[in-house]
Amino acid sequence: MSFPATYNINYYQGDRFEFVIRPKTSAGEIYPVSSTEYDAFFYIDDQRGGTDGTGTTASTSIGDNAITCVITPTVGNSLVPGTTYYYDVSIKEKTDASVVYTLLTGTINVTADVASGA
Repeated sequence: MSFPATYNINYYQGDRFEFVIRPKTSAGEIYPVSSTEYDAFFYIDDQRGGTDGTGTTASTSIGDNAITCVITPTVGNSLVPGTTYYYDVSIKEKTDASVVYTLLTGTINVTADVASGA
């Protein structure tokens, strides 16, 4: 694996936002990822290197050599409009927790919805 890719998200508060990551090697080959070998993590925080414990973990699942990441309405409603958030998506080997690959990083810009709960 190499340095993580960057994808900046414009998120509409309260909506479900879903994206899929299909990891590849530096040669462009599919990197085999399975839920039996890896755990996936999607962390959101209002700062990089946050140590204040205010970060959020969003939903992830692994299947068919892909990681699906979801900002659910519950998580999304905890994000403050106008605040820039940062996120990382990483995988960690189940047999050796010291083997971690950060696959994707970027910012999340939150826009308030017009009618809450619509």
